[in-house]
Formats: sequence, C-alpha cells, structure tokens
Amino acid sequence: MEKDEVLKKIQDAISRTEFLIEEYKELTQPIAPDAAIGRISRMDAINNKSVNEASLRQAEKKLKNLQRVLSMHGTSDFGRCLSCKTQIPIERILFRPESLHCVNCAK
Repeated sequence: MEKDEVLKKIQDAISRTEFLIEEYKELTQPIAPDAAIGRISRMDAINNKSVNEASLRQAEKKLKNLQRVLSMHGTSDFGRCLSCKTQIPIERILFRPESLHCVNCAK
C-alpha cells in the first residue's frame, strides 16, 4: 500500500508543479515599457517579476527532482539517500516526495 501511495503522491506533486511552472512563466513575462502604469507601480511590477522568477527556478528544480525520484521508483535506489545510502523514512517521502536526501544529509 505504501508504494502505491508514494507513487500517487509523486505523480500528484509533478502535476501541481507543472501547473505552477506555467503560472510562473506567465507572471515572469517582460513588462512593456509603454504600459500605462505609474513609476512606483512599475517598480513594484519589476520587484514582483524578480520574486516570481526565483519561484520559477525553485519549481523547475523541484520538478527535476520529482522526475528523478519517479524514475527510481521500483528500483533498489528508490527511497535511499543519495549521499549516505540509508533508507529515507516513508514519512519524509510522503511529506516531501522530491526528497533525494535523508534529513541529516539535507542539512
């Protein structure tokens, strides 16, 4: 049961992350200089764009890790820390399916 639950959790996380990436891509479109917004509003828009770009990079990294974890599903490496090779607790995998490291090695 746990393996099916983990697989579903990973697939759900991939779907949500792909959706978020599309949203972030829309939010990080260039701001047209001829857009009729004030100077302060333009500065806010530029700042928000920077924040969204950072979120986009983070979501892309998460998606990459999720896909890597999914590719390991069914192998002996699934659920093992990449650094110390110990088994990652199932609770951590369910909470953060993109985890490639145990709590000690993730620090």
